[in-house]
Amino acid sequence: MHHSWTARVISPRPAAPASADTPAPAEGARPGVLLRAEFTARPAVRSARLLVTALGVYELELNGSVVGDHVLAPGWTSYRHRHRYQSFDVTALVREGRNAWGAHLADGWYRGLLGFNGGTRDVYGEHTGLLAELRIEYADGSADTVATGTDWRWSTGPVLAAGLYEGETYDARRERAGFSEAGFDDSAWQPVGILEFDTGVLFPADSPPVRRTQRLSPVAVTTSPTGRTILDFGQNLVGRLHIRVRGEAGRTVTLRHAEVLQDGELCTRPLRHATATDRYVLRGDEAGEEWEPRFTFHGFRYAEIEGWPGDPDPDDVTAVVLHSDLRRTGWFSCSDASLNRLHENVVWGMRGNFVDVPTDCPQRDERLGWTGDVQVFAPTAAFLYDVHGFLRSWLRDLAADQAGDERGVPPVFSPDIPVITPVPIPPGNPPMAGWCDAAVIVPWVLYERYGDPEVLRAQYPSMRAWVDAVDRLAGPDRIWGEGFQFGDWLDPTAPADDPGRAMTSSELVATAYFAHSARLLARTAGVLDAEDDAARYRALADSVRDAFLARFHLGGGRLAEETQTAYALALCFRLLEDDTERAEAGRRLAGLVAAGGHRIGTGFLGTPLVCDALTDTGHTDTAYRLLTQRSCPSWLYQVDMGATTVWERWDSMLPDGSVNPGEMTSFNHYALGAVADWIHRTVAGLTPAGPGYRRLLVRPRPGGGLTWARAEHDTPYGRAEAGWRREGGTLHVDVLVPPRVTALVDLPGGEPVEAGPGRHSFSAPYPATAR
Repeated sequence: MHHSWTARVISPRPAAPASADTPAPAEGARPGVLLRAEFTARPAVRSARLLVTALGVYELELNGSVVGDHVLAPGWTSYRHRHRYQSFDVTALVREGRNAWGAHLADGWYRGLLGFNGGTRDVYGEHTGLLAELRIEYADGSADTVATGTDWRWSTGPVLAAGLYEGETYDARRERAGFSEAGFDDSAWQPVGILEFDTGVLFPADSPPVRRTQRLSPVAVTTSPTGRTILDFGQNLVGRLHIRVRGEAGRTVTLRHAEVLQDGELCTRPLRHATATDRYVLRGDEAGEEWEPRFTFHGFRYAEIEGWPGDPDPDDVTAVVLHSDLRRTGWFSCSDASLNRLHENVVWGMRGNFVDVPTDCPQRDERLGWTGDVQVFAPTAAFLYDVHGFLRSWLRDLAADQAGDERGVPPVFSPDIPVITPVPIPPGNPPMAGWCDAAVIVPWVLYERYGDPEVLRAQYPSMRAWVDAVDRLAGPDRIWGEGFQFGDWLDPTAPADDPGRAMTSSELVATAYFAHSARLLARTAGVLDAEDDAARYRALADSVRDAFLARFHLGGGRLAEETQTAYALALCFRLLEDDTERAEAGRRLAGLVAAGGHRIGTGFLGTPLVCDALTDTGHTDTAYRLLTQRSCPSWLYQVDMGATTVWERWDSMLPDGSVNPGEMTSFNHYALGAVADWIHRTVAGLTPAGPGYRRLLVRPRPGGGLTWARAEHDTPYGRAEAGWRREGGTLHVDVLVPPRVTALVDLPGGEPVEAGPGRHSFSAPYPATAR
């Protein structure tokens, strides 16, 4: 039900000036402000509930206590269409008599710098604002509502500058102690202004908030060749630093962040225009002082400290990990330490990039909700964490942004913002195969993994609009993809300065995705009992498949483009259906992988599919050799180079330890980690065989020299487990089937058997040739 707001959006107008007596903040970053008001509560308070949001990012206090544990609230949505608000039970904080509430407010995504090449400010508006409403109910059944309005006042405060990319500058000498407590003297503060705001776009929070989820201490403190102090936290993470420091008033401690070192120094070039620098000006408290930025976050493993009084004690600096507080639901382990590290890299990459929006990277001047990245990673994400609410909320944003395009084309990132891109994307909202297809594929993944047809129902207009748009673009010959396309982005053969130059043509990639999305849309229509649509889109999918074969299939399973990605798409999207042709295509794919030294030959769109394509056609051994390859390009090359998250490029760091010179060189980019889905399903053998894991397929296919592997997943029905170990010539498999679920257990060389709820053990001969 839509809430009828009595509150008004209050704003610190005119804009707060920067202070002249403190260190210069990052260029262009603007100060945060403080706002406050007081109210009276009658005796016998029974309950008090606070509804709050901001045009910007906020932290709210009530009677001197911070409300909630959310970070960077209200988060980032497509604000013009959907603007989130939070709800808190604050009964314990409201007292009889005079009360006070106050807020810290900064630009965040609403008004701060966003995007590439210098970025854009004021994307959603020129002024920050706060909207808050507190309903107090009393024991006698009466109620009062207090709200943001003209009785509020505002002032500058200690946050001199705050930007998501730039960092935060904080002068502790300018703190307003007690500003959120009753009786504070705000006579020198200014009255707020009122902003006109359409409350019709507001909606209650529908996904987990960003929270502090972990703290890491430095594993090493070193001095760089130029004499700088650098802390190594041992893990590439997303968050910020918490410091404890004691020194004279006015001293500035500067904290710079980066993912990697080069020649022993902090390597900030990959951050591009993101300065990622926090500054703290001490107030001179003899007992010491503590600080953590409120309104920024960084992607980093290393931090450089300047201006610290004396030598920093490692115990006084902690890395605070931030991400959307999703519930962990999936785990994997095996006998190979390198594969375990790869899997941990995937997990950490997801954590760092699921900061309210599923971003591509968390550190440079980008951090956008790229559709292609989440499209390929969604199955892995849904295994590792409960992303049902998170991705469903993001899909609502995607559909809202898409609705603004009269052709029905979704944006390539959502929330959609104007950007100056570093690659020559055509103007407007160009249709991009594999990226825009997220509008169809991600809802289907959520249905597969959570069994929720309502997500299909809600997204169906968006799904249908995209497929219909491609149908119009392709025309009667059903082939499309000419002109600029991302295609198989960051194919390992792509030059550093041309990440879109791939071995596989954009027409092949785009047409394959057209057929795939049309097929998924037909299945969606079937789930929703839209039989006419189901028949229509089945026919369309068949027509596109036939067009694909006519253009790209030479016959007998051989494709006109002899690339790993081409065969992976044709096999996994079942564009080749004849068994004989599929077998030949699998042989050719395995041959291409072998000819490439069992090194990766795929980019963003081919990589999630290539191991499945090999496994499905009887070349599991080749898939394992690809997975366990250590030469560049490969997954384990990154591990051997010390990676603790998945990289954007296969060679983001070159073998000599230098950083790839390309414009796009992120060391935390989850897309290429989508192989974890194959690891869960094939190495461990745990696969959903019905929507929401209503049926399980336990089908482990050991290989790669592994002696054991296991996976666990909390399905909607409870915990499911699949694990195996090799002992001599026998394969032992242990399975846990959740209540109300049936599992089909398919072991190598045997006949599948069904198993009901509970724990089961199976064994089968395991020949030496299969090891």
